[in-house]
Amino acid sequence: MRMMKLALVAMAALLLGSASAHAITVKKRTEAPGLPAAVWGLAGAFCAIKDWYPDVVADCVEAKEGDADVRTLTLKDGGKIKEKLTAKDDLSYSYEIVESPLPVKNYKAKLWVELDDEPNRTVIYWQADFDANGASDEDAKKKITTILGGGVKGIKKMALAHSDAQEGDKDDDDK
Repeated sequence: MRMMKLALVAMAALLLGSASAHAITVKKRTEAPGLPAAVWGLAGAFCAIKDWYPDVVADCVEAKEGDADVRTLTLKDGGKIKEKLTAKDDLSYSYEIVESPLPVKNYKAKLWVELDDEPNRTVIYWQADFDANGASDEDAKKKITTILGGGVKGIKKMALAHSDAQEGDKDDDDK
């Protein structure tokens, strides 16, 4: 009887331990002109997402809930996503989804920038780990891949516009 209990406990531990091993990870990256601090200055505020992802996010409202910083995104289609900031430093932040119409659960993500090998260029990363919820793993992964891909492209577009504006300012100074 004792061996049977031990075997059941071992099996339960194995199942629980492997549950997180099935999490889906999506990571998108792109390069943009400018140094990391400058690019992060454009995109790094928690609600700046409405500026670099305007095709999807119609509005972003930041609030405090106890000690936690949260943002509520209103999407163009009227949906709402509530996210909690879990960590922040000079060139990154991490967050988790609290409420969402997306087909995911246990969603944790990080957005960050790093110096690229090329001079005056930044690499933008956005990574999410999650489980599918109400959709297949493939469908959930496809949805999040599209979101993250569009996001890093939005930050790049903003950095390019800022870089072009600075180049224009330099040209004016030379005249």
